Amino acid sequence: MTEPQGHPGAVRSLIPARIDRLPWSGFHTRMVVALGVAWILDGLEITVAGAVAAVLTREDTLRLSSGEAGLIATVYLVGQVAGALFFGRLADRLGRRKLFLLTFGVYLFGSGLTALTLGQGTGWYAFLCFTRFLAGTGIGGEYSAINSAIQEMVPARHRGRVDLLVNGTYWAGAILGTVAELWLLQVLPDHLAWRVGFLLGPLLGLAVFLIRRHLPESPRWLAMHGRQAEAEEAIARIESEVERAGHVLAPVDDSRAILLTEAPRAGYPTLLRLLFKRYPGRSVLGSTLLITQSFLYNSIFFTYTLVLTKFYGVHENRAPLYLIAFAAGNLLGPVLLGPLFDTVGRRRMISGTYLFSGCALAVTAALFQADLLTAASQTTAWCVIFFFASAGASAGYLTVGEIFPLEVRGQAIAVFFALAQCVGAAGPYLYGRLIGDGSDRTLLFLGYLLGAAVMVIGGLTEHFLGIDAEGKSLEEIATPLSAAPPPPGEEARERPEATGGPNSRGPASV
Repeated sequence: MTEPQGHPGAVRSLIPARIDRLPWSGFHTRMVVALGVAWILDGLEITVAGAVAAVLTREDTLRLSSGEAGLIATVYLVGQVAGALFFGRLADRLGRRKLFLLTFGVYLFGSGLTALTLGQGTGWYAFLCFTRFLAGTGIGGEYSAINSAIQEMVPARHRGRVDLLVNGTYWAGAILGTVAELWLLQVLPDHLAWRVGFLLGPLLGLAVFLIRRHLPESPRWLAMHGRQAEAEEAIARIESEVERAGHVLAPVDDSRAILLTEAPRAGYPTLLRLLFKRYPGRSVLGSTLLITQSFLYNSIFFTYTLVLTKFYGVHENRAPLYLIAFAAGNLLGPVLLGPLFDTVGRRRMISGTYLFSGCALAVTAALFQADLLTAASQTTAWCVIFFFASAGASAGYLTVGEIFPLEVRGQAIAVFFALAQCVGAAGPYLYGRLIGDGSDRTLLFLGYLLGAAVMVIGGLTEHFLGIDAEGKSLEEIATPLSAAPPPPGEEARERPEATGGPNSRGPASV
């Protein structure tokens, strides 16, 4: 890194280019495993909580009312929103590494405490709610810190597929939670089975926490916050590991350097100015993608067993088995389609998956209304629909992380995640009312058409406002706030921003 003439205090940094030119290595695999487990744990937590809700109402456990048992899930989701907003700000201010260690610790502590709810009554119920809120804040904070770290440390040509894979592993956690809790409820007494279920996440997480401790800070974050020596040390450490694995790293041409000055303080007021003044189109895009997928998923997933039991006569004890098939379809979508988001492109794949899932849901709704489906065929149809919808939904988180500057990336993810969760929370209540006692299909048919229309809106929004970010450096997609303008006489060498337009400016790269 050198200080260019004409810009006192600025430095020319090759950190982003050096990260993007790296081949895939053992370091990247270890990082993805250590950080990506957050989504597995989220899927595990929500599934276990749903599986044991009925158990907690029994006399020999916590003797909760149905309303109290349902409120536990709501408290966990509220905790996620609070954690995302609080820790998202800290992730941008203090760094990715500090936060993905802190938020993971908060989750492990909160979820572990849940199993220590030892009695019945108001006091113990308040303790239970507090522990679920605490676990939720940890997982909510993970969404910001982890997505930011992965996107900033994965080479550009792999960023799409890796982000989709990591976000899609939520459904691996859902499968694990379903299978584990079904087994635990069979082999252990109820008063032990639910406690062990809530300890599964912390036990898995403790092993991964040890790997996280050895991951470096994001070199990009360090470089753009004026900590150039630490950034150089972090990227050199990664490059050294890659070279020890047998890879030969070609020199990076100095023309790919970016001019950096001291990063400004960037809190939520700064983010809001960016959202409404500089990037209004991107703000509409990010919010639409996350809100539409959140509404659809919460509506279908949390009422899935109600549809099976009330319309298809599936016994309550067998309903979770159908959930495993549903989760498998959601898991395979991001895994198998993920590479296409880096080759075919973001805009085509995101709009295509949203539009297909919306249209397919409308067809399924018509078949449901005509009473032409069985429990097995309904589940098969949902597996196909959400195979595509899951890939698109995961790409929504990829999008909101890519299209805003590094200095506010964690906060941007947090804001859009919180907004999506708040809107999506209405889905289960609405669809629960539409299901009713299962005697009338018309209302739920209309509900499915609403879900289909919502996904079509998401797909059309991506088609018209989507960003062609595949293979591009994050700094090309959204200019860092710490980027300096090019020196006089070098403006002609400035690269245009990925999308251009009146709400963007070219990056300060030379």
